[in-house]
Amino acid sequence: MNNSFDKDYNTSRRKLQLPEYGRNVHNMVNLIMAIQDRETRNQAARAIIDVMGNLYPYLRDVPDFKHKLWDHLAIMADFKLDIDYPYDPPSPEILYEKPKNVPYTQHNIKIRHYGRTMELMIEKAIEFEEGREKDILVSQLANHMKKSYLTWNKDSVEDEKIFNDLRDLSKGKLTPPAFELAETKAILAKQPQPQQQVRSKNQGQRRGNYKKH
Repeated sequence: MNNSFDKDYNTSRRKLQLPEYGRNVHNMVNLIMAIQDRETRNQAARAIIDVMGNLYPYLRDVPDFKHKLWDHLAIMADFKLDIDYPYDPPSPEILYEKPKNVPYTQHNIKIRHYGRTMELMIEKAIEFEEGREKDILVSQLANHMKKSYLTWNKDSVEDEKIFNDLRDLSKGKLTPPAFELAETKAILAKQPQPQQQVRSKNQGQRRGNYKKH
């Protein structure tokens, strides 16, 4: 006995314009496009918008959420749905627009391992009036510079090197603190181990446990 069934695979179906809404919503959009009466078609479109909104209730407070839903409806209808849109419907060209170039701010960072943020903080520290508050800020900046230095240069570093860099970055306008910075060992001990080192350490511990048994 040879029974034949119509197999409906996703690979044989029409590609979804917006897969996040699912095939049922796309099917509803296709159905209302065949409605002849314009007002009935408008009512059906509003009903579909409600369904689309219910799929993502957590986005209801997002600005222009409704506007985006109507835009998505137009896209799913391949821009052929003739209804009274509450917003200006998008044009098909938006699907083929190239993304705009992201303007990256280019800064000539003088000492790269300290980063641009440190340069900005030093500029702000220069503006502080002389006094205890400024002294505390400068000492914190110097300690952070030492930490940044050791992040990229896993070696010991003399405090005088950090102080010279501080003078250089501040163009001589900041006076380094008159006391030693945090010890190198203490800074390195607080830094997280690389993932590979942690993995090797754990594997070694497991091998040691197996040997005990």
